Parts: sequence; C-alpha cells; structure tokens
Amino acid sequence: MRILVTGGSGMVGKNLIQIIPKNKHNILAPSKNELDLRDYKKVINYLKKKKPKIIIHLASLVGGIQANINNPVEFLQENLLINLNIIKAANKSNIKKFLNIASSCIYPKNIKSKLREEMLLSGKLEETNEGYALSKIASMKLCEYISLDKNRSYKTLIPCNLYGEHDNFNEISSHLVAAIIKKIHFAKLNKKKIVTIWGDGKAKREFLFVSDFVNFILFVIKNFKKIPNIMNVGSGKDYAIKDYYKFSAEIAKYDGKFKFDKTKPVGIKKKLLDISRQNQLSWKPKTKIKDGIRKTYDFYMKQYG
Repeated sequence: MRILVTGGSGMVGKNLIQIIPKNKHNILAPSKNELDLRDYKKVINYLKKKKPKIIIHLASLVGGIQANINNPVEFLQENLLINLNIIKAANKSNIKKFLNIASSCIYPKNIKSKLREEMLLSGKLEETNEGYALSKIASMKLCEYISLDKNRSYKTLIPCNLYGEHDNFNEISSHLVAAIIKKIHFAKLNKKKIVTIWGDGKAKREFLFVSDFVNFILFVIKNFKKIPNIMNVGSGKDYAIKDYYKFSAEIAKYDGKFKFDKTKPVGIKKKLLDISRQNQLSWKPKTKIKDGIRKTYDFYMKQYG
C-alpha cells in the first residue's frame, strides 16, 4: 500500500517511518521543499501524481507555551492552511482513507474530570494555544463532515502530549519533557544549584512515549474500519509538572534544587484523556514514564550532549 506521511521530518514522522514495514508499504514522506502544504495547487497535483491509498497527516507548525503566546497569528494561519489544503485535496483526489492527527489542546480548559470525546466544543479553549487548537478543531470537523460520504473514511486521533526520540529540544519551541531534559542537563553541565520551574509545579500533564504512539498508528492502518471517527490516545496516567522535573533530575543524576516562578503561565491545571475507546480496542502503551524519559535523555545526549 502506498502511504503518504506528511510531517515526516518531525518527531512522530521520523519514528513512524522507521517502523513501517518497507516490504509491505511504499512510503511517501516529502520534505517541505518537495511539497509545500500551504500551496493548494501543489498539493492537489502531488496527490494526483502519486495516488496514495492512505494519508497520515502529521504536519503542523508546533511549539511550546511560549511560542504559542508569542505567535498566535502564525499558529492559526499556517496550521489552517496546512490542514485544510491537505484534507480538501485528499477528498478531491478520491483518497478514501485519511488519518488526521489532532492534539489534546482542542479540549475546553479547566475540566476537572477525564476528557471524553463528547466534551469537544463544549467550552472555552485555553488561551495560551488557542490559535493552534482552532486549526486542529477545523481539521477534525472537516474530516467528520467528509466521512458522512460512505465512500470516505477520514478519522482523527487525539493524542495526549508526546515525547521521545527525535523530540524538539529548541529552547523556544520545545514541549515540556524535552525542555526539562535540556534545562536539567544544562544546569548539571554548568554546575547550577537551582533550576526554575514555571508556576507552582502542581499542574498535571499526561505524556505518551512517541514509540508507543507510532505503534498505535500502525495498529490503525491494519484495523482502519474498527477505529472510531474521533478517538483519544493516551497513557491513562498523569503527573505533576514538578514530578517530570524530579524524574529527569534522577535520570540525569542532577542533585540541585528547584524553585517556582509563580509569575509565569502554566496553562490548564489538569488534562487527562479518557481512553475508554482505546481500551475497547485492547491496545495499551508499553513504555513506563521513567523508561521513556531515560530513552529520551539518552537520545538527547547522543545528539546534543
């Protein structure tokens, strides 16, 4: 089967391409220079020429909390263009299977219970990444509408936060675990006795190791008909932000202390996905949080340490 993977140079894309069986599937993973998803004409021409059987849409402009706060126009505008162009072009090109990867940031903020798919669009979004979330909501709804046609199966996965090998360790655009690993390593390297944590460290986040997530994508490819049109994918466990610092410090053998900067934004206090639909498929992630952080730290040391 010919599979188009957008965003093949990102963390999920690189890990996915590594594990897709090459003897069973022909993988298309064009770079941004080969296929600019912001240009609809180029996208439609590429799809008509290559004729993939399924598209796994991973491409997006991503970043951490500071990047989202600083660039709301860019995060909304760029991601709307990317998402709507590829989905519209896929539908126009008679591609029947499309796997859209969204984000748990599309859920309303400050919901105390686990986040169920039925809660989508039931309240206000978290302001710090609203633009990115709106673009993901638009793509999810477009896939939902297209799937009303019985000849189309356009599905959306909503993963919790991801981390792992090939993560982004950039100081401005990195997400939590990668940012923590780099910060801890820098403190150890420079013999700093204190590491600052934004907020009070009590906000809780759920993380899924990227290798587990791409293995679930493989599961989806093999069982496409069984997959709900919209479903959460997660580890089923969340930890306080200060715990991720403690885990990373333990793994990096950093013995300094932490202080809390309560003037900084922390986003939603709790964001744990309800993974009932995932459990009904009898699929579970294999990687425990400390094992995943250790593997991520080892990757960071090999690449940048």
